Amino acid sequence: MRHRVRAGALAAAALLAAGTVAGCDNAEDAAADGRSAPSVSAAQPSPGGEPQGTVPAALTGQKLDWKGCEAPVEALGSNAEKPGKQWQCATLEAPLDYKDPDGGTIGIALIRAKALQPERRIGSLLFNFGGPGGSGVATLPYAAEDYGNLNKRYDLVGFDPRGVARSSGVTCRDDAETEKSLAVDPTPDDAAEEKAYLADAADFGADCAERSGKLLPHVGTLDAARDMDLMRQVLGDRKLHYVGFSYGTELGGVYAHLFPRNVGRLVLDAVVDSTADEVAHARNQVLGFQRALENYFKSRGVGAEEGTARVVKLLKELDRQPLPTQDGRKLTEGLATIGIITPLYSHDDWKYLTIGLEAAERGDGSVLLALADSYHQRDSEGHYPGQNESHAAITCADTAVEKPTAGEQARHVADFSRISPVFGPALAWGLSAGCADWPVKGAATTPDVSAKGAAPILVIGTTGDPATPYEGARKTADELGKGVGVLVTNKGEGHGAYGNGTCVTEVVNAYLLEGTVPEDGTTCSS
Repeated sequence: MRHRVRAGALAAAALLAAGTVAGCDNAEDAAADGRSAPSVSAAQPSPGGEPQGTVPAALTGQKLDWKGCEAPVEALGSNAEKPGKQWQCATLEAPLDYKDPDGGTIGIALIRAKALQPERRIGSLLFNFGGPGGSGVATLPYAAEDYGNLNKRYDLVGFDPRGVARSSGVTCRDDAETEKSLAVDPTPDDAAEEKAYLADAADFGADCAERSGKLLPHVGTLDAARDMDLMRQVLGDRKLHYVGFSYGTELGGVYAHLFPRNVGRLVLDAVVDSTADEVAHARNQVLGFQRALENYFKSRGVGAEEGTARVVKLLKELDRQPLPTQDGRKLTEGLATIGIITPLYSHDDWKYLTIGLEAAERGDGSVLLALADSYHQRDSEGHYPGQNESHAAITCADTAVEKPTAGEQARHVADFSRISPVFGPALAWGLSAGCADWPVKGAATTPDVSAKGAAPILVIGTTGDPATPYEGARKTADELGKGVGVLVTNKGEGHGAYGNGTCVTEVVNAYLLEGTVPEDGTTCSS
């Protein structure tokens, strides 16, 4: 899911080690598919026009040491049943700094399930499930049952982007420090609360610089996109085939911009608006979450104004007095906001929102706290895996921002609160506590995803998507370029469409497996 930075209680407005390099079977794979051997990538200009160095042949020609491995359990918790599919793991060596590719390297963790019909194999299919900060190594094994048809003809490949989990995950705070930060009020009501809020944000950036400072300049989406092209070469594919969800759509769009001639079959689902800056993106999410909340109330036979007022009343009560929970912790306003956001991502989870709200109104915050813990991936022992820290590092490496003035901040709070008194205040305050205090300068105001000359790319938007509102899909399709961005509209609810509806799934599978490009403007109903 596409997060936005918040160091304290609203760590985001929307909400997922180097090894030795030796021996691999890529040559055999390439021969089976009739593909050419990997080529050495030429120097590539960045969107700002700054040239990158040529990646040395020692890296483009490396042989991955694929070994059998078990699927990680952290995606669904330590008690989750492990998927039974045979998985292989390896580590890709990539330049730490693409401007100095002969310098140090960073290990990028990979996991794959080989194609079940090698005689019909198309190539590798890379996945990114969002975040930024989500682990593809942990997520792909649990999502792979939805991609059985794809696995017949593709090697399914997941990876942890640089700065995430097994790929030198960014570290900023320990569990106790994270708990303390999550207790900070995300909607300051007075000067003291505002001071605490802003101080926590500044301290978060300083903590990340102290513990992961050497890595922070090199974890942006531009670097991750270049890593994907290195993966393409080392895996033996002439073209990159890719499925990206949420933030993964931004990564896929940036890849297409950098390497348009290397684009194979790309699917972008739950699309991040590539034209939106930090303020516009936060505002988009206020609109999206409020829209989803109103659709939720409509499904319950409750009016939008009545339902919204009910939630606002609850949050105000929590701001004054947090609720007790069964594990002894308190449900604060900030944690309740996250607990309300979490089930809005999927229509199937709306029932948990009903349970959580009703329990909170009875004086028990346990359910909403459990939903917030799920969002933050907090386990029963109180451990946080660091996804929010990776998210912050990647987002801030990407995002050039200036801290709003007091007057601008007040206008944002008023504007966002008018759109949604539930989500607006916290998301508006997040603009003062994000990348403006980050120790590394961001790359750009918005990503460049123009991809003239690229093959057609599927861009899927869902009309009721709470985190990446539908309007951004059309804008991104246009930004990719005429004949490149192909918009597919899914009329439905939830964050992402592929795998959740028969029509979208059929359209995507026909594209990925047969190369059938749908008409621009194709509409499905989930």
